[in-house]
Amino acid sequence: MTQTTPSFTPPQDEGAVKISYKGKSSTFPVLTGTSGNNVIDIRNLQKDLDLFTFDPGLGTTASCESKITFIDGDKGVLLYRGYPITQLAEHSSFPEVAYLLLYGNLPTRHEYKVFVDRLEEKSLLHEQIRNFFNGFRRDAHPMSILCGTVAGLSAFYPEGTDTSNEESRDIAAVHLIAKIPTIAAWAYKYSRGEPFVYPRADYSYSENFLNMLFARPDTPYQINPIFSKAMDRILILHADHEQNASTSTVRLTGSTGAHPFACIAAGIAALWGPAHGGANEAVLKMLHTIGSKENIPDYIAQVKDKNSDVRLMGFGHRVYKNFDPRAKIMKKTCDEVLNELGEQDPLLELAMELEKYALQDDYFVQRKLYPNVDFYSGIIFKAMGIPESMFTALFAVARTVGWVSQWKEAFNDPLRRIYRPRQLYTGPGERDLWPR
Repeated sequence: MTQTTPSFTPPQDEGAVKISYKGKSSTFPVLTGTSGNNVIDIRNLQKDLDLFTFDPGLGTTASCESKITFIDGDKGVLLYRGYPITQLAEHSSFPEVAYLLLYGNLPTRHEYKVFVDRLEEKSLLHEQIRNFFNGFRRDAHPMSILCGTVAGLSAFYPEGTDTSNEESRDIAAVHLIAKIPTIAAWAYKYSRGEPFVYPRADYSYSENFLNMLFARPDTPYQINPIFSKAMDRILILHADHEQNASTSTVRLTGSTGAHPFACIAAGIAALWGPAHGGANEAVLKMLHTIGSKENIPDYIAQVKDKNSDVRLMGFGHRVYKNFDPRAKIMKKTCDEVLNELGEQDPLLELAMELEKYALQDDYFVQRKLYPNVDFYSGIIFKAMGIPESMFTALFAVARTVGWVSQWKEAFNDPLRRIYRPRQLYTGPGERDLWPR
């Protein structure tokens, strides 16, 4: 399926910055995009002045030009191809958002049906892939299984490995989006020693995922529309997030010409880190540490203590300096799920009490440390019966859409070149190896 993305105005010249160093001067153009900060084009910095820039973590460096996702952290804005995340989460389905991210436009009814049919067709795994799971220990982390199995898909679907062919790249993208929930669900089933559940053509993407997670031969899973809608929203809210660590990893790996299965496996590995995709799992671990409502004041006091290393997980965000726009939708979803269950869970009650406590504390209010998307997603997963070990794997299911969209875009970038960051070397100078 060959799709055309809408045309946009290329970066515009917005003046220049002059830099002088050791008797040399050079002028560097300032570029502006559709929204966000202007950027200084420093590609000739080394050639003109024999200098590099120093930016640990690349927090103030634009590593690429992209038309997919935009974030304004100060205003709490997140846009997918120009559409606000709140509107998409309320009114779209996950496959519809996947189509938008991949191809640049929301699909027509016909395009949507064709795309959903393709996802359903490709959701099955080659039967020999079942053997992959037998090679893992039963207590293997689902992310370990996910990472290894996704990398191995290239051996079974070589039609998606020809990176020079646009149709092949699109085939690989659909394979990955369709198969990632099947692999994740099977990883969970394997850890429990339960039979694998196959995807069904009569279920939606989110319904299928829940069914593959929880159905058993002796107990068919009853699809709850509140739960399937919650899963759909969670997948939409996590589908892409600009040039984060895992997305940058996918782009970096793709710059070598690696096929998409390897690139997405690299993204999964990066997402596995607790500072990235493991944040919602860390929220539940924090709640276990707090233990009960009575311990909240003492825990909050430790968080405020500058000499303490105790952190309030699930509050604040590196990018959003005001509020996380995804958190509002997630809180609403969390309330709907908890109301549907109508049962008391001490850990969930503790989470709600912690949220209430922190939102009334001037320390957190003044610093704009509001609950973020990870705080609520962890609570929702717990309420739906999803184990903590699966939290990051579910994140990977959602983010695969963003990864393949970013990978495809990077491959079509006329400025594409292999990533090669520089360094500030502070080790020993040249020295001789004397005879010993």
